[in-house]
Amino acid sequence: MGGEDQALGRHIRSQGGQIAMSKIYTESNLLRIAKRQNNKKRSYLLVNPLQAKHMPVSPKEALAMMSALGSKLSRKYPDTKLLIAFAETATAIGATVAKCLGNDCVYLTTTRENYPNMNWIDFLEEHSHATEQRLCSNHLAEWISNTESVILLDDELSTGKTLRNMIAQLRNDFPELAEKQIVAASILNRLTEENEQLMASEGVLTEYLLKLSPTDFSNILPEETFEAEKVPYDEKISLPRSLLLSSSLPNPRFGIKIQSYDEQCGMLNRFILNELEAEIAASKRILVLGTEECMFPTLRLGAEIENSYPDIRVLCHATTRSPIGISHKSGYPITSGNRLTSLYDENRTTYIYNLAQYDMVLVLTDAAPPCRISMYQLQSALMLHDCKNVRFIFYET
Repeated sequence: MGGEDQALGRHIRSQGGQIAMSKIYTESNLLRIAKRQNNKKRSYLLVNPLQAKHMPVSPKEALAMMSALGSKLSRKYPDTKLLIAFAETATAIGATVAKCLGNDCVYLTTTRENYPNMNWIDFLEEHSHATEQRLCSNHLAEWISNTESVILLDDELSTGKTLRNMIAQLRNDFPELAEKQIVAASILNRLTEENEQLMASEGVLTEYLLKLSPTDFSNILPEETFEAEKVPYDEKISLPRSLLLSSSLPNPRFGIKIQSYDEQCGMLNRFILNELEAEIAASKRILVLGTEECMFPTLRLGAEIENSYPDIRVLCHATTRSPIGISHKSGYPITSGNRLTSLYDENRTTYIYNLAQYDMVLVLTDAAPPCRISMYQLQSALMLHDCKNVRFIFYET
């Protein structure tokens, strides 16, 4: 929380009418430093333990953090009807914040995936391992005209250059943006005073959950790290029984009103819980695993299991394109890793970090149809960590 919010916390009124203090998120909650592999632009990566991306976390805790930013934005920009979230790491944050902004808010994500027969705006993401991003523009003119503010959301702001690149392209393509309030929002904000002023001079407001100093963390990285282990492709192992859902979810890469998306995620959850009720109830530790850009449905499902089965330990995280160095140094966030083929593209490498033993693993993905090689590799990685009762759950978008 920024400014006075961060120093004092925020008072909220509970359903019982009593005043309570909301959770204050600090650097100790939201920041770990890891080494980027093979990235000359920046040697370190900011890892948020509550983001449910690289590190497993309670889905309810992850959603609570995301909702804290959403509550702040909804108070300050209540008329926002368009939120654009950056893939891959901010997709779940974007959906959660959009829910806080109201049922009519359009939730739209950038993507690195290729979809034919759509109109795209291409731009570059600074510092990233995969710099190319694209934004579907089919309905942007309509959505921009229907909102007073446009929120662009990422998990962190370090220089603001990626956002400024995107905003410049959007303003060029959609001159009506000149009449709109543009907000650059993030969980973490590391902008220097100079970059803050640069954003302000371009008419962009910045909002965040936690302000950090623009420290260069290179000097605290461990001297030696090792790469994630490549998982062998072995067709001799048995793949688990898959659940291919007949119903689909709207694709946020094309934009969707958040109420519709959230309601359909809820319907999906109820179907899954009904189908797997006995197996879930018999488990003590469950991992609900997302894949790359597909993260919000995973958190929704994980939170539903937590609410329905309070005695079960439920954790969530996701596969990622980010190659991160692994170390056993005390306090270092990434202690194990596996390298495998992407479920979406047999020519792409993805990673999964900090796997552990679970009684049940639910892999929830919109990679339908999935890459078969990746299914074998992911199953092998889970078996290496003695995970039981793995279920692949596929839905189409």
